[in-house]
Parts: sequence; C-alpha cells; structure tokens
Amino acid sequence: MRTVELLVDEATESAVREAWRRLADAGLPSQARHRSPTNRPHLTLAACPELTAPIRWELAEAAAALPLPVRFAGLIRFERPTSVLAWSLELDAALTGLHRTVWDAVTADNRPETLNPLHAPDNWSPHITLGRTRRPGAFTSRRIPELLPHPRCRPTSPRCAASTRRRGRWRSSRRGADCQA
Repeated sequence: MRTVELLVDEATESAVREAWRRLADAGLPSQARHRSPTNRPHLTLAACPELTAPIRWELAEAAAALPLPVRFAGLIRFERPTSVLAWSLELDAALTGLHRTVWDAVTADNRPETLNPLHAPDNWSPHITLGRTRRPGAFTSRRIPELLPHPRCRPTSPRCAASTRRRGRWRSSRRGADCQA
C-alpha cells in the first residue's frame, strides 16, 4: 500500500513528538513506541495500491500548492477498528481543495474497492495521530487533556511526501519542496 502524506514543519513536529512522549510516559499508547526510523508526524491524504506515473504527475502538480498552512482544532478520538487519539486539523478551503485533488488523482488510476473509504472526501477527517492501539476505549481517560494541552493555534507548513509502506516499513518515494514556518 502506498500513502500520500503531508509532513509538518520542525516546530510542529517537535510539538507532536512531545505529545507522543507525554502519552508514553503516562503509560498510554503512543506513536513514540513506533520505532521505525521513518516514523514522523504526518497527515495522510490518501492510500492506494500503486502510485502510477500518471498519479505521480498529478501529485507533482498538486504539490505546487505547498506549503499549506493548517491549524489544530483539538483532540479527537476514533474507535474501530482501532482506538486512535489524534489532534484534529481545521478543514479549510485550501486543505479541502488539496485533498480533493489528491483523491481524484489516486482514484483515476486505482480500482475504487482498493482504496480506503475513510480517505474519501465525504469521510475524511484530517488529523495527526498521537497514539493508536487495538485496545478499545484506551483513550477515554479524563486526564488526557491535562497531559496534552491544546497546541497553539499557529499555522504549520506541511510539505508533500508520497510514501510507501511494505511489511511495516516506511520509505519515502518522493519529497516535496522544503517548508518554512
């Protein structure tokens, strides 16, 4: 499976990694425990079996919109099939447009049944994952907001990266332009 992701700037990455550390220190599931050297805070726009040449061309054109400022909206939890704790992002016109462009690119050259329906524009909830587990209700603790104060609502400047995932390993297959805060 291939993913199309936005990577955040250094200041935002530090804030997310600090949140990961706080969760881990509190004994809660955390992305800090995901030891892959390529584990980085990111926003997934789409996942598909293949990033064909036509898709890559469209993604390269979409990358012209980057860097793209985004804002944190607060903590969010997802349940099923796994429990996920994340910082949600405000879905403004620019992020919506970029996501639609990416979705249209991956759907143009992949069978619909091979795509994750949670990434479809009507279902997509932009977020940066802080922790994930198969244990239901793992993030229902009332102390989580105390552990993870809301990050300042300052813009971040993601950059585009299409990554591949095979057998739990991530490796970059394309990097976008550097970002500035």
